[in-house]
Amino acid sequence: MCIQGKRDVRDRRKMQRSNIGFWESWRRSQSINRKRVFAQMREVLLRLLPWQHTLHTIEGRFGVGVKSYFVFLRYLIFLNLLHCALVSGFILGPTAFYGRSNTSEALRFGGNDSVLDFFLGSGYLDRSPVFFGFYTRGSLDKTCLNTPLLYFSGILCIFILSLIMVVRRTIVGYKHTQMLGKRYSTNMSYKIFCGWDFTIQDPHAATLKSSFIRNDLKLFLYEQHFSLREKQRTLGQRMRLYLLRFSLNVIVLALLSGSFSAIYYATVISQTVDVNHWLLQLLLQYLPPITITFVNMVLPHIFRKISSFEDYSYTTQINATLLRSIFLKLASLGIFLFFIFTTEEPQNNSSQCRPNRLGREMYKLCIFNFLAIFCTAFLLNFPRKLVQEYYPSSPMAWLLGKQRFLIPFNVLDLVYSQTVSWVGVFYCPLLPLIGTVTLTATFFIKKFTVLRCCVAEQRMFRASSSSVLFHFMLLLGLLIAAVFLGLNLHHQEVKSHMKMSSCGPFGGGETVLNVTGECVDSLPKLAQRILRYLSSEAFALPLILAEIIILTSYVSRSRANQKAIERLKDMLVMSSSDKRFLVKQHATMLRGQKRDRRAAPAATQEATS
Repeated sequence: MCIQGKRDVRDRRKMQRSNIGFWESWRRSQSINRKRVFAQMREVLLRLLPWQHTLHTIEGRFGVGVKSYFVFLRYLIFLNLLHCALVSGFILGPTAFYGRSNTSEALRFGGNDSVLDFFLGSGYLDRSPVFFGFYTRGSLDKTCLNTPLLYFSGILCIFILSLIMVVRRTIVGYKHTQMLGKRYSTNMSYKIFCGWDFTIQDPHAATLKSSFIRNDLKLFLYEQHFSLREKQRTLGQRMRLYLLRFSLNVIVLALLSGSFSAIYYATVISQTVDVNHWLLQLLLQYLPPITITFVNMVLPHIFRKISSFEDYSYTTQINATLLRSIFLKLASLGIFLFFIFTTEEPQNNSSQCRPNRLGREMYKLCIFNFLAIFCTAFLLNFPRKLVQEYYPSSPMAWLLGKQRFLIPFNVLDLVYSQTVSWVGVFYCPLLPLIGTVTLTATFFIKKFTVLRCCVAEQRMFRASSSSVLFHFMLLLGLLIAAVFLGLNLHHQEVKSHMKMSSCGPFGGGETVLNVTGECVDSLPKLAQRILRYLSSEAFALPLILAEIIILTSYVSRSRANQKAIERLKDMLVMSSSDKRFLVKQHATMLRGQKRDRRAAPAATQEATS
């Protein structure tokens, strides 16, 4: 509420005190005290969040845009911690108490084990709780309380919890974007009078913020000029432009096809070729992660250069680059999973656990992605900054230029790493723990990169509008992980007579449907009927109808709210025009009164004379 509104409320409360009783006055005072206590507790809890001072420092020097990246990174760390809690409760805990008897022998490091196993995921790690094959039925072998059912329930809870949290943040961000979108774009007066960031403390950052506002106004004027220039194009200019864009999109498709082919050949070579030297074996096993990481690092920058030649507006260039980069990262991971899923294992590895093989590939992707972030920060960005500091006038410093923190590309890396964690959590249950450690280390590495090596961006990054896109990308990654897991479980169900999965909780030809079916058959008749009805096609029709009704009601409410907002905006315009009219009438009245006052003495003098 505004200050005048608060004063009016306080005056009304003072007037009501004489009309209320003792108990009502005590109840209101207690309610106010509870609200104050809850507000103070909320402030204390917010202060207990990790890295608050670091986020405040980054926001003060680089603005809200760079801070949004670190907030998103912290959110992913908390999400992985929740995944770790679910894995501990559903998988690790029952296995520790009711696991197999030879656990100590399997976890003994020796024999043919080496340090190389921690990079390849083989040997010692292949027998450890990191991968799928470690978890067997053990002594916990009841009908509705067994290791396979708990294992699948834990993974299912991880996907459901992730879906709820990601969808919630996407919807909340979409509401703000809808309110601040193109229909309700801010005008020039808002950009000038309400665009300052009052969290800035550094004088240099204040100068940069003023340049941000100036560049934002330039960007607004440039987009207006671009729209006028776009309307004035002739037919020949449009045809040449469309031909240029078509050629550039063909180049983009060729780059994507080449990257997918490189991933395919790298996957085939790593799965079929066998070498004896440990270094060559390490490089060969990491050939697909190296290829995927190289493609994901190089092609987005090429896409950014290509979009600059397509004669789009600046905002459209950023969106086009983001969409192409999103498709590249998620499609490269999907293509790699498809090749892994369809490539047959060599004959000498046919006796190994197939889910462990899939878990190893995701484990190597996670490890190499972190190694790429570490090497990029300390072997590329930091030496580049040292060259600029100690040799600022050298040709090398001029060629390298100032490095800036590219927020969209860094967020894409986070989405890619989280998608890898979701894809591999069924085959590598400790992957959320590994992801938590790597994301925490990534936070400090990126903090060093931003505060030590980067300069502030000269063009403003709109974090509020792009956060919806980032969470939508995260939702796509979750969808890819769920589809891949569903296809793999269906493949296991189809091939169950061949007993392909001879390891892990679903060993001996067991599948998810068999385990859940046995549990359902042991329940009472009423519970069986309810569960079978909920999983049948007869329940799908009323469920779809209920969803349609709910969505229709929400859509109608959103349209009604939009119309109400439009009416309120019209009322604001009318009230402002009325105020201007009244001010003009008041000024005219004052001028008339002044003229009358000046004319009155002259009239009296003439009358007396």
